[in-house]
Order: sequence, then C-alpha cells, then structure tokens
Amino acid sequence: MPMKILLIFGTRPEAIKLFPVVRALAKIPGVVPRICVTAQHRGLLDQVMAIAGLAPDIDLNLMEPGQTLDRLTARLLTGLGEAMDREQPDRVIVQGDTATAMAGALAAYYRKIPVAHVEAGLRSGDIYQPWPEEVNRRIVAPIADLHFAPTEIAAEALARENIRTGVHVTGNTVIDALHWTSARIADDPALAGGLDDIAARFAGKKIVLVTTHRRENFGGGMENIAHAIADITAREDVAVLFPMHPNPNVGAVMNTILGERPNIARIEPLDYPHFIRALGLCHIALSDSGGVQEEAPALGKPVLVMRDTTERPEGVAAGTARLVGTDRDRIVSEVFTLINDNAAYSAMARAHNPFGDGHAAMRIAGVIADGAG
Repeated sequence: MPMKILLIFGTRPEAIKLFPVVRALAKIPGVVPRICVTAQHRGLLDQVMAIAGLAPDIDLNLMEPGQTLDRLTARLLTGLGEAMDREQPDRVIVQGDTATAMAGALAAYYRKIPVAHVEAGLRSGDIYQPWPEEVNRRIVAPIADLHFAPTEIAAEALARENIRTGVHVTGNTVIDALHWTSARIADDPALAGGLDDIAARFAGKKIVLVTTHRRENFGGGMENIAHAIADITAREDVAVLFPMHPNPNVGAVMNTILGERPNIARIEPLDYPHFIRALGLCHIALSDSGGVQEEAPALGKPVLVMRDTTERPEGVAAGTARLVGTDRDRIVSEVFTLINDNAAYSAMARAHNPFGDGHAAMRIAGVIADGAG
C-alpha cells in the first residue's frame, strides 16, 4: 500500500521550507505526498506555490482579516481535523512554529496519526520572544515522533526537554529552497526582473534590505525601527530597500514616520525569486525575521537582527548574525559600523553559514520513507 503523507502549511515561510520536501517525497516510489494549505497568509503563500509549481490538494482558505489568535487556532483545529478525517493519512508533516503547525500537530494527535516536525528544536528560551511562535514549537515537540532538527544546537535543545528518539539533524530546508530558486533565476533572469529599476536607481549605493513584521515589535519598537531607517537614509551613500509587510501595524507607522524619501524604496511584498535577488543586491540585511537569519548568510550577507533574543543562536555564534534589538541608536550604529568598517563587514560576510548544505529535504524524505524513528 502507498504511504500517504499529508503536508500542512499556511504561511509563506512554511511553503518555502516545505516545497523542497514535497518535491523530494514525490520522487520516492510508494510515497504519495498530499498538500493541505490553510492559507494563513493567502497571497504570500500562493506566490510560493506558483513558483514551486505546486497546487494544494486541500485548500481550507482560513485567512480572515483581523482575526484573533484564539479564533484562528479554533478554525485551524477543526478545519484540519476534518481534512484528516477525509484524507486518512499515514503521517502528517508540519513545519516550524506557526499556528498552522501547532494546530496541525494537535489535530493529528487527536486521531493518533504520527507527526513529523520539520525545523524542530529551535528555542529562544522566552515564551514571549518570538510570540506566539516559541510556544507553538514547544507544543509540537512532545506530539511529534520524528524531529528534523536543522542543526546540532537544535537537537541539543530537544534533548534538554528529554526528546532524544526520532531526532535527525538534517540541515534547514530553506537552504534547499534558496539554491533551487537561485538556479531558476540564473536560467531565467526575468523571474526576478521586477527589481531592475530599483537596482539601477540605487547603483553605487550600499543597499540595506529591511524586513519587519514581528508582533512583539508592534507599537514602540516599530516606531524606533522607522526612526532608525530615517536616520540611516540620511546618508547619501546608503539606500534602503523595504518590502512592506501587509500588516497595518507596520504600514501605518512607516507611512507616518518615513513619508517619501529619495533613498528608500518601500515596495509591495516580494515573491520568493525577487526576495532572493533583493538579498543578492543588498549590502546588509536588517530584519526581525527568522528566515532571513538563515537565508542571508547563505549569500554572504551580514544580518542585523532587530530582536533581543533569537531561536537561531547558531548564526550569532558563527558570526553571521548580530542581535541589535529595537533601540534606534543601536540599530543605526550597527549599520554604520558595517558600512564604514571593511574588516567588521568581512568578518560577518565570510563567516561560516551553519544552516545546511542544500540537501536537507532528501534526508528528510529518506527517513520518512524508511519509517525510521
């Protein structure tokens, strides 16, 4: 009998990190991957699916503007449970730390369906940093019987929680996705041609790529970030490329504080090929994202992380990333240090990327196909 694997995801980062796994599983005889999307991020999710050449087998379409976390979680739990009852999968795969991942694991547990967790073991040690992702991950961990840890540090975090069986260190699938997408862009530059005008406009400037969307930074933290961006772009030799997250808690603050400035390109969210090109164009990544901490070092770009803690300490330990928080002066100082000091920049840009070699998905698929635990 074929092994039916139900992969559940609903956000853009989940789609990026799971599409290599879908493709790897599809190559294995006797394994039937099925995709269930919750559409927690509708538009951003669809962009990744289109680029990867995938279509969902089940689309719950649960995105609802302004819904609370408890309402979202309730809708996810019941919707995913009903999908599992129809599909009757042999195994469920969830990724990362979203509400979709947490609810997917819990719905599978209620049906005694084995759960595999991709990107397992990341911990910040603070249940409110990142919020609510830190707790989402911790809920998945005791439910899963397969834990695909991206690094040894992540595996050690699981061991401290007495999770020692079924743990496999695989690397992070985001590196697989980055390599695959970069090859696509090399073959067809038009896939990321939408940034041609910005590349020409900012030619000769040091580009700082900014992404920010973390809930814990809403309010005063976001205002500090906006003022720091304004200070950074006061320099004529610096430009900021800022794909704006659609959350109004980001846009309203940025619109009020930044207004229109010649050295800032505030643009719509980028699809994945354009984002990879943006990383290639930039000199520094300034971000509160988790994924950027993994992607930018793979392209030799230093990451300044606008958070006080990170569940990805490997980057900080390796020297590819640095925590700068949301203090306005600290952000500006750290950016200018990397722009002014070539030695400081080189030390971060040349540091070893600890997040994998681009073959994580095949390792994961092999373990699942073998039924290893």
